[in-house]
Parts: sequence; C-alpha cells; structure tokens
Amino acid sequence: MNTQTFGRGIAVALTVASAALLTLAGPASASDTADYIGDNQPNNTHGVWCVQHLINDVARQNNRATIAEDGVWGPRTKDQVQWFQSLVHVQPDGVVGPFTGDNILYRGDAYYGGTSGYCFTYVPSDSGLFE
Repeated sequence: MNTQTFGRGIAVALTVASAALLTLAGPASASDTADYIGDNQPNNTHGVWCVQHLINDVARQNNRATIAEDGVWGPRTKDQVQWFQSLVHVQPDGVVGPFTGDNILYRGDAYYGGTSGYCFTYVPSDSGLFE
C-alpha cells in the first residue's frame, strides 16, 4: 500500500468517526414527537406512564403519596400533575405541555428522564432546562 492510499484510508476513517460522534453527541433538541398529555389529549400510554413515574419520583422526594403507574390518564394523575405544576411554579392546569414536560424530565428519575432517557420521546419538551 502506498502512502497516498494509506492517507485516504485514514481520512475516510476519520470522517466516518466524526459523523458518528456528531450523531451521538449532537445538541439537545426538543421532543417534537410527543403530544401534550392531559384531559382531551391523545394520551399515549407510554407518555402517561412516564409522567406518572417521573412525578412519583418527585413526590417521594417531597414526602407525598404516589399514584399508580398504569399508563392511564385519570383524575389522580391529573391531580398529581397539578401538584407538580404548583411545586415548580407553573399554572396548575393539569396538562403536560413542553414547559411542564421539561420540568418533569429534569426533576424526575434520571434514568428515565433527561434528554437521553426512555421518557424523552414520550413527554413533550422544548429542552429549555437542558441547554
């Protein structure tokens, strides 16, 4: 193998490696696939479970009773969301939109929350707390 061919091989390898790193470590972006969660919303089962699970984590931190993590939107889940919204100084309307979603992802169970956890895909977010 001559030096020129070897140099091209290294250049190609570096280009591929750089592209892979940019894909893995790109900037945090909003979850634009997640619908709002609440009354009169589509309420994806995964999204509701994530809201229940992440808010329950915050509830335990604040010595508050938890709710069932069954993925079903109902009055107890809405009440827990309104409690959480009051806790983080958001109008307690019981609907999980991007700002409430950011707070839930940021404050709840780190394994499922944040911008890399399972729930990021299912909880609406504008990534405001992660930038």
